[in-house]
Amino acid sequence: MVIRVYIASSSGSTAIKKQQQDVMGFLAANKIEFEECDIANNEDNRKWMRANVPEDCRPTTGNPLPPQIFNEEQYCGNYEAFFDAREDNAVYAFLGLTAPPGSKEAEALARREQQ
Repeated sequence: MVIRVYIASSSGSTAIKKQQQDVMGFLAANKIEFEECDIANNEDNRKWMRANVPEDCRPTTGNPLPPQIFNEEQYCGNYEAFFDAREDNAVYAFLGLTAPPGSKEAEALARREQQ
């Protein structure tokens, strides 16, 4: 199971660059294995990402912008969805992964199940 983060290595937008760094930095810090898929230098990556972002998750105009996050072929979400999941201690669930024992997310899940 591989988390794929679709990025644009040559994006002119500092906001997009910061979002990409934020996602990849979080994954690396939490030892979540991921693969960077550059849409700026690889036409196949760009086409695949655009084709696989669900219709209801697309912007009203234009194409979906990076970062876009997938677990294998399964769409997880964009940066905003990732950010919300992180704020809610639910990143593993967002990514379709099992939270490791002792993590904030695993503890939060255990508390919810006890209620």
